[in-house]
Amino acid sequence: MPKDVESGKFREDLYYRLNVVSIELPPLRERREDILLLAQYFLTKHSKRSKRPIKGLSHEARRCLSAYDWQGNVRELENAIERAVVLGSSEVILPEDLPEAVLETKAGAPGSITKYHEAVNESKKQLILNAVQQAKGNFTEAAKQLGLHPNYLHRLIKNLDLRAEIQKQQG
Repeated sequence: MPKDVESGKFREDLYYRLNVVSIELPPLRERREDILLLAQYFLTKHSKRSKRPIKGLSHEARRCLSAYDWQGNVRELENAIERAVVLGSSEVILPEDLPEAVLETKAGAPGSITKYHEAVNESKKQLILNAVQQAKGNFTEAAKQLGLHPNYLHRLIKNLDLRAEIQKQQG
């Protein structure tokens, strides 16, 4: 923010009025120990709000949440939990109740995601690798073949950790 004051993008008097206490808070992905605590808090909050009793998070759901990088930080986590509470069908939050982006992330330990999600992710990987190979490395063309937006294809490649395989395939 001081840079914006110096460049004239932000009023100096307003900056000093608002800048009483500065708190540096690292992103959630650097505070992984907070993820499950926050998830439980949001689970309780949204369970009460929606009048839907939820006992907790399944072991697999906990692993998925812990493995994800949370680019949207706490707000993204809260939205994921609220969605799981509203759309879930059991008394416990399961991996399938979580957003797809959370499930696409490669989990830290082998066997940490249910076999169903492992199979789905493996199918996605093969489809993407085949499309990129057929498109001779042209991601826009590969996205067209798959019926995806190119940005979503890039996100899938990142989330499924396919960069190295695609480079090896082309190389």
